[in-house]
Formats: sequence, C-alpha cells, structure tokens
Amino acid sequence: MSCVLPEVAVAEDIAGRIAAGFEHYHLAFSVITRRARERFQTQDWAGARQDAVERIELYDICIAQCREQLQQLLGEAPLTQELWRQVKHSFDARVSGRIDNELYRTFYNTLTRRLFATRGVDDSIEFMALDIEPSDAITHPVARHVYAVSDARPVEAFSRLLSDYVFDVPYRHRLRCAAAIAVRLQDDLAHWGPHPLRAVELLQTVFYRERRAYLVGRVFGEHRFSPCVIALVNDGEGLRVEAVLTRRRDVAHLFGVSRSYFQADLPTVADAVVFLRSILPGKPVDEIYTVLGRAKQGKTERYRTFFSHFQQHGNEQLVHAEGTPGMVMAVFNLPSYPLVFKLIRDRFAWPKTMSRQDVEDKYALVFNLDRIGRLLDAQPYRHLRFPVNRFAPALLEELVGQCSRSVRIEGDDLVIALCYVQRRFRPLNLYLREQGAEAAKAAALDYAQAIHDMACNNIFPGDMLLKNFGVSRHGRAVFYDYDELCLVTDCNFRVWPAPRNEEEAMAAEPWFHVAANDVFPERFPLFMGLPAPLMALVREKYAVLFDPHWWTRLQAGFRHGEMLDTPPYPPSLRLA
Repeated sequence: MSCVLPEVAVAEDIAGRIAAGFEHYHLAFSVITRRARERFQTQDWAGARQDAVERIELYDICIAQCREQLQQLLGEAPLTQELWRQVKHSFDARVSGRIDNELYRTFYNTLTRRLFATRGVDDSIEFMALDIEPSDAITHPVARHVYAVSDARPVEAFSRLLSDYVFDVPYRHRLRCAAAIAVRLQDDLAHWGPHPLRAVELLQTVFYRERRAYLVGRVFGEHRFSPCVIALVNDGEGLRVEAVLTRRRDVAHLFGVSRSYFQADLPTVADAVVFLRSILPGKPVDEIYTVLGRAKQGKTERYRTFFSHFQQHGNEQLVHAEGTPGMVMAVFNLPSYPLVFKLIRDRFAWPKTMSRQDVEDKYALVFNLDRIGRLLDAQPYRHLRFPVNRFAPALLEELVGQCSRSVRIEGDDLVIALCYVQRRFRPLNLYLREQGAEAAKAAALDYAQAIHDMACNNIFPGDMLLKNFGVSRHGRAVFYDYDELCLVTDCNFRVWPAPRNEEEAMAAEPWFHVAANDVFPERFPLFMGLPAPLMALVREKYAVLFDPHWWTRLQAGFRHGEMLDTPPYPPSLRLA
C-alpha cells in the first residue's frame, strides 16, 4: 500500500487552489462583462466606463487574494523551489486538457513571480512564455449564426439576422435597418461581381464598447470573404444600425491598439481569437487577446512572438528608435519588429519637473482611460533580460549611463527592471517630411482631430509637439508620450493677457504669473511645430482648439456629468 508524500500532497493542494483562483477571476471577469448589455440598453455610459476600469483592476486583485490564501496555507513552512517544481508539475497535469489552458498558465506565472519576486525567468518553476501553446494551434469551434442571402430577398435575411440578437430595447425600424445593411453590403462588395453577396456569418456573442454594440463576423461571396461588423446604437428612441464595416482597415482600427477593451462575454477566448484572426490576418495574436480584455495573456503572447523573432534574427542589434530623443524616456527597438521599448531616464532635462513616480502614474492612468482610438496602449514589463551583445554600443552606453535605475548588467545580460512596450508608429514629425502635399495635409488635420477627440473625452495631452504623435500605416494620428498628459478638468484654461506696453509685448517670458496647471490655447501654435501652411489649415478647420472658452465649456460639461460621443469610424461609414 503506497502513501502520498506530505510535500506532494501540499503541492497538489496548492495547484488546486491556484486553478480555483483563476476560475474565480474568470467568473468575476464574466460577471463584469455581462453588465455591458444592461449598460447599453439603459444608456448608462458612466457605469460602462466604471466597469471597464473595474475589470482591468480585477486581475491584480485576484492574484493578491490567491497569494494571501497560499501564504495562509503554508504558514511558517518555507516556500522552496523544490516544492514549487512539484506545484508546477501538478498544475500542468490539472489544466492541460482544458480549453483556454494558456490563460490558466499565465495566471500561474504571474502568481509565481510575485511569490518568489522572480528576476528574469526561472523555467524550473514557471511555464516559459516561449513554450505556451500559440493560440493559432487551437481549433475549438466558435459559436456563430449563419444567414444565407438570396439576390431576390436580401432584406428578409437581414431582418431575420437582427431579430436573432434580442435586446430589451426594440429596434426603431428593423426593416429599414435591414434594408440599409443590404444596400451597404451590396455597394461595398460590388467589385466582387454582379451578385456578390451569398451569406453572412456572425459570432453569437455581442461585443460592447463605449456607446455601441457590435455584431462581428464575415460576409461571403462565391469565392471569397471579408470582415463584416454591424454597429448598433441606442439613441433613446430604440436601437438602430449605425454602420456596417467590411474593409479590413476599418475593422482593424476598431480592434486596434489605441482602443479601449471590448466587453464580450465569450464562452471561450482562444477560439474567438482564432476566428478574429481569420478576418484580420495581419493583426498579431497578442493585440487581439488584449483588445478582448485579456491584457495579461496579450503580454504573454507579445513576449513569446517578439523573443521568438529576436532569437531567429540573432545578428540584428537593438538600436535607438527613429525620431527625436525624448527628455523623459529612452526608446529603442529591433528594426525588423514593430515594437518599441521605453525606459524612464534617471534625470529629466529642463523644463520637465515631474518625478519618476509621476511618469509611472501617467502611464497607469492611460491604461484605465477610454482611449477613443487616440492613445496608444502601453504595456509595462518588468525584469526583461537581453544579451548585452545585442545592443548597439551607443544605445548600451545611454541605457547604462542615463537609465541606471531601470537597468543593470548581470553577466552577459542586461536586465531591464521596468519598461513600457508599445506598437511602433511612424513619428508624425518624420512622416510630414516624407509625404507629399496631400498626405501631409491629411495627417496634419488628423493630428488636430486627435487633440479634439481627446479633449472631448476629458483628456489633455499636455505636450502637443509633433514628435509625441505617431501615424499608423493607414494614416491615423495617435498620441504616445504620456508624461505630461492629464485630465481636461485638471487644467486652468486662460486667455493670454494683452500686453500693456511695448516692453511687455517684446518680453521673451510671460510678464504675469503662470501657475503649473495654467494653459493658454491661443499659444498652442507656438508649440505644435507645424509648417506655416499646415498650421493655417489647422487653425481654419479646428479654430475651437485655440479658443480658451471652448475648453472651459468642455470642463463645465464634464463637471456636470456630460459625456460626449466619439464614434470609432468616420461619418462616411455611417448609414443613411
């Protein structure tokens, strides 16, 4: 008769508690996510934003709760590497056959690193991110509706489609909405031939974000398919279809890295990721996980794919990122990979006056904001390890000399205590120099629109220099430098006083007191750095940005609970 060793029994108990801890998190995540339907139906937009923040914070709360339970279980017993190797083995056996098992493993890794205060990676007690199964290998069927569309009666098919997505709020004119969908799809797909539309396939799960609900899927022709996203709005008089998106660039932007996370109560996550990649083949797996609200899994996938590429390109060096060097951040990248790594400098050049903690707080604030397609997601990574010989000499000298609080050399490796990782965009100041007149004009106007969009969502970028904005491959401007970002409601917008005499008019510095939070919109052109013709165009089209009274009216609205709507697509894509 065999007996179970006490340490083995303890390891199995711990593994079971970690799995239960993840399942508790997973259930709580779903509970918050399911609220989105009611928020949409009741037009509770403030509640929807609160839910988004609560769900982001949930992961760390559940990790802390699980950690406390394990420490209580162990009591005074030492937490040893040998015990945790057995925990890892038991946990692996427990979760290997489960759907979304990669989410379990990521939860385990996070908990393990916090318990052991891991520096670098310890593959004896952690699941290596490079070994966690890629989501592309998962083939579980995803729940969906399929609708055949006949040439003779397309409106009937789309009316049936809408009726299958049941809300407590009725459609204001379901047949009109169905007809509008049919017309838009036939127009968008006309280049497929005379009878382009054969079927539509949609995920059963409704996706919610901000003020809209989305039906997400694909539209099929005879020999091809495209994305199909139907956007629903609740305007207080009933539901209506506001837009139908079929171009990959529009859908990619909807699922982009400058957008807040969707609320979508998916039965399983990985199968939805695989489905979404079928309509967005150019979008990395990590970004899809992240935009579905699974930010930790997104970080794991980002780590896995980057370091796989990094190892495969062993002769390529890490170098300074293109663009104007920052006064607060040192930024580098691997030229062949679309990510940048940002480290906080030890000291900031004048006139920057914030502290290191202030910078970390700004990035944490952005993580919780409604980013409305204008703020680039920035994921924090701790204790990343790179071979020293993979850094270009000038970059290595700068990191060691100017970011000593963030880096240290251990043997042949450089270990980064904290960095922020973002998708690489072309800096706007470089983009404007490289483009022709029309492309430069469009980028300058979208830069102004980005500032306008942020302002209408209570976000003030602070530093409006062109170098702090990037341009996507589709020409969209986003903001990615957050050290001076704040809320519009935290600013004091003032009119620039008229000089009383020639001496004041000629003064290089203000002749009146300026507080730290004072902002003078009339002076924005001096700091934007646009060429004169583009600046004149921006002033003509976006005059409100330079009017302090427009900003104070925005503030008054925010303080009275007003929330403005910023649609995630241009007016040209809205249905009549």
